[in-house]
Amino acid sequence: MELSRLFPATPPPGPFRGGFWRSPLRGRWLTSTFALVLLVGVTVVALTGFLSYAAYNPRLGSNDLTSTKGLLGFYLFDWPTRPAWLYQLNQGLHVIGGLVLTPVLLAKLWSVIPKLFSWPPFRSPAQALERLSLLALVGGAVFLFVTGIMNIAYWYAFPFSFYPGHLYGAWVFTAGFVVHVAIKLPTMRRALRTRRLVDELRMPIDQTRPEERMDEEDELAPVAPREATLSRRGLLGLVAGSSALVFVLTAGQTLGGPFRSMALLAPRGRSYGDGGPNDFQVNKPAAAVGVTAENTGASYRLELVVGPDGSVAQSLSREDLLGLRQYTYELPIACVEGWSTTQTWTGVRLRDLAMLAGVPGAAEMTAESLQGEGDFATTTFSADQVDAEKSLLALRVNDADLSLDHGFPARIIVPAAPGVHCTKWVSRMTFVT
Repeated sequence: MELSRLFPATPPPGPFRGGFWRSPLRGRWLTSTFALVLLVGVTVVALTGFLSYAAYNPRLGSNDLTSTKGLLGFYLFDWPTRPAWLYQLNQGLHVIGGLVLTPVLLAKLWSVIPKLFSWPPFRSPAQALERLSLLALVGGAVFLFVTGIMNIAYWYAFPFSFYPGHLYGAWVFTAGFVVHVAIKLPTMRRALRTRRLVDELRMPIDQTRPEERMDEEDELAPVAPREATLSRRGLLGLVAGSSALVFVLTAGQTLGGPFRSMALLAPRGRSYGDGGPNDFQVNKPAAAVGVTAENTGASYRLELVVGPDGSVAQSLSREDLLGLRQYTYELPIACVEGWSTTQTWTGVRLRDLAMLAGVPGAAEMTAESLQGEGDFATTTFSADQVDAEKSLLALRVNDADLSLDHGFPARIIVPAAPGVHCTKWVSRMTFVT
């Protein structure tokens, strides 16, 4: 029995009937044009997203917040420390790419709205699979883009943790994306051959004609089209211009320099003070996590701990740390929300602290913060990160003491590590061989 017989022959009124959708711009060519942009762009955003997950070194300590991830949390390698700008580039591509693609995604969803109301919903098992892939694709895309933008804006109105939610949502979307591309790629290629982009970009409104239906299953081309009030050139220009505007108003948070002042839509993109040595982004100020001048003052001690038994090898004051050999490096710090900044940091090498603790060549190191609780108050670093030449316990920035909000009296700076792993207010470092 045909699956179409499960549904009434007459579709329900409203959007389920073909004559409801009358825009002359819709059709497989227009949808395929947006789809081609998304095919390239979303692939880059997805890959950089999974690489961002790998950058957390989720196998180490408490770095991974997705305790129920199962096979979804696999990783292939420890995150490298060179080049130092690797995470800055990766996360910049991921966040800016997602923001720039948002107008394209909205236009693509507009172009396929009739497909979402097709009747009957499916006619065969293959079409049923396609519809399920659409559910995962559209639902996953909307979930990822919306929660991603909310995360950039630091607006956590959703009732779950962003970190695991984004990972699980990414896998749902990826499954739908792969299935949908496999099914629709031949149709997309055929549709793109029906018109030339250069011709559409020259076409004025009065010469804009509806797309012809490619076959009986073509549900995008309108049955009873209205007269065009906007050309395809105008629609494509509107989408491209919107993406360009989003890029201009957000990219400065990653690019820095003169572009920083243009990042009007980026919460951490512009100026944060009087232009002094500590005038750069702060995600969590000290007051927000209970760190005060009292517990970072004269009583502050950094404990160097060896092994899982917790024996303290050294207990150092800030003055003791300043008395050790200091190194200065210009290094970027980049956050998962997309902002990044490059500053000049001065401090003690992590490898030197490992030697001071009597554990040269430590397998890993766990840094604990004075903030006590919260995500990434404790972070574990791989042996390569500890041993990297430019990995520092920073005490100063730009020839000035760290401000309290930037981690005074001491914070971790590891090349190419996510900003959230550059632990502030470090009070204990545990080395395990």
